[in-house]
Amino acid sequence: MKKFLIIDSNSLIHRAFHALPPLTNSNGLINAVYGFFSVLIKSVKDIKPDCIIATFDLPEPTFRHKKFKEYKANRPPTPEGLIGQFPIIKEGLKSLEIPVIEKVGFEADDIIGSVAKIISNQKLGLSVILSGDRDNLQLVDSTTEVYLLKKGIKNITKYNLAKVKEDYEGLEPRQLIEVKALQGDPSDNIPGVPGIGEKTALDLVSKFGNLEEIYKEVARGSTTSSAYLKLFNNKDRVFMNRDLATIITDLDLGDLDLVHSHWKGFESSEALEFFRRMEFDTLIKRIREVKKENLSLF
Repeated sequence: MKKFLIIDSNSLIHRAFHALPPLTNSNGLINAVYGFFSVLIKSVKDIKPDCIIATFDLPEPTFRHKKFKEYKANRPPTPEGLIGQFPIIKEGLKSLEIPVIEKVGFEADDIIGSVAKIISNQKLGLSVILSGDRDNLQLVDSTTEVYLLKKGIKNITKYNLAKVKEDYEGLEPRQLIEVKALQGDPSDNIPGVPGIGEKTALDLVSKFGNLEEIYKEVARGSTTSSAYLKLFNNKDRVFMNRDLATIITDLDLGDLDLVHSHWKGFESSEALEFFRRMEFDTLIKRIREVKKENLSLF
């Protein structure tokens, strides 16, 4: 079975930038570049993917901003020292012949979800999503796993169906959308129901299954009085939140060919030249160590 590594690039880049000290080479700041490719090398070693795809967000507003103008409005601007590292990372990906996919009006998560759905529908193999964003856990199924970065870029937890259920009171991955709709998400500036945090949201979804069933109970007055008032007064917000939190899985990705795609490894002269120009001697050494494990690298 083929393994497809799908990278949530913006998430990984931001984590690397904030987790690592301000590393520089002859041309300037490169800590995010170093961190990104360091995690990529580790992922290749651990996952042994047959195909790699890198997804990116674009600066233009998405359909979520049109639905809710305050979406992500509390996000600070991208640090100046990080802005210039994005094109360098894309240059490195090009040298490795790893396709970069981005789509105006949508987030990288939507591209990730759509790629994973194609792989599942066409029975091409296993999707492994590399991300620091828990939102991607909603995509986990029998053919999709998430390798979630925690505490910077060093700790990675593998989430399959069993792990999601273990960590989230037996819920199915798609039910995490209902939880987020109730509790909100400060990082995306999605307002939840006042007074309802993760525990209460998990309990409600675990008991009733989804928002529709929860609000049937609200209509019957079956919940406690305080919860009833909170849910009743925020019904429109809650259902809007679910729309905002749901990752799109049916985007038109043009001529993306996953059937015949195959990553060639780190062995191109362009890739070696890129790592040497970045002065990443440590990473070159790590790549050569991976090669000893018969992974067709360098």
